Amino acid sequence: MGSAAPLFPTMPPEFLPPWPPQINTLVVFGLVLWAGLVGGEIAHRSRYIPRITGYIAIGFLLGPSVLDVFTRPMVAGAGIFVDTALGLILFQIGRRLHVPSLRNDRAVLLTALAECSISFAVVYLVLTAFSFPPVHAAIAAAIGISSSPAVVLLVMREFDAQGPVSDRALTLIAVNNILAFFFFIAVLPWLHQTQEADWLTATLHPLYQVAGSLLLAYVLAHLTIRLGHLIGRRDSAQFALLVGVIVLAVGTAQAFNVSLLLTLLALGIMCRNLDRREALMEVEFGHGGDIFFVVLFVVAGANLHLGELAGAGLLAVAFVLARFAAKAGTVFVAGRLSGLSVAQAGGLGLTLTPMAAMAIGLLKTTEELYPGITPSLSATVLAAIAILETVGPLAALWGLRLAGEVRPDARLDH
Repeated sequence: MGSAAPLFPTMPPEFLPPWPPQINTLVVFGLVLWAGLVGGEIAHRSRYIPRITGYIAIGFLLGPSVLDVFTRPMVAGAGIFVDTALGLILFQIGRRLHVPSLRNDRAVLLTALAECSISFAVVYLVLTAFSFPPVHAAIAAAIGISSSPAVVLLVMREFDAQGPVSDRALTLIAVNNILAFFFFIAVLPWLHQTQEADWLTATLHPLYQVAGSLLLAYVLAHLTIRLGHLIGRRDSAQFALLVGVIVLAVGTAQAFNVSLLLTLLALGIMCRNLDRREALMEVEFGHGGDIFFVVLFVVAGANLHLGELAGAGLLAVAFVLARFAAKAGTVFVAGRLSGLSVAQAGGLGLTLTPMAAMAIGLLKTTEELYPGITPSLSATVLAAIAILETVGPLAALWGLRLAGEVRPDARLDH
């Protein structure tokens, strides 16, 4: 007579989940979104701090540097949502750039060129004065040219900012992000040379990044415009069309190993300027876009590390002050020469303070090319980003208030 089956099996039944349960990407997305909403609401109730500062602060508090609720694997798992958010932001800012108007408004174009060139030169000279290796100083200076379109867009929307300074700020940000990428590409052959790469890599890699990104953007823009003609000017269909092409561009840029940053910026610019028959509508991404923006800045906060800020110390502060002086000073002088009032010119300079997405993307590109190239470069740039992500939203708000483009009765709401 066989022995009776045990009342409780020694192994858990197959239908039960493994323990501890696996945290998948969708769980991370939901938790990050919830956390961001809480942080944003706390900032909102202060009536003085933009919601974006709350997103960054809650991400930092719950991230690996403090409470470690969002562990490093969890933060890395949110990468696909961060890339999608970057795509939305860069596409939106690219669509605001109307090339014929920019060509006619030479004051804005010259301001952008002067601001970017002077920012690069000043940051480079200050860092090399601190005995920073010249090629690393050049990379940091190229990264420092960029400003954060996402921060400024969200602050403008939250405080309902409108006017000539707001419009000019978005145009300058679009141009300086494009120029930041091209300054960075110009430095790449020098970087390859210092790392003893072969001449083929040093020459062709930068060309492939630019040509591949622009070609991909051109093909996708033409396909998008043709589909726009096919589906007609219907809000819901156009919304799906643009979201689809942004996600497709993010994935395709990764598949072909070209720059996601330049691809999405160029795609937005081309969709605006190649669409002669206006097949594409001006679509507001609304609450759907806001969801990804929240995740982007919570994850950005979680990626900040006190150790990096403390380790970089004086170099990071020097970087931030040099960048701010160059940008704000150049824009103020150019603004006054082009007819802006003192308050408007000063406010415009402040709106260029935030630095986040493009800077992180360019630094990530450097680290992927040459992992561990130098701890001091990463630490300095990341520490500068930490400072500018903290003060950037407030500086943008102060600039818009100084320019008189935030209504006194504007509510602190999205």
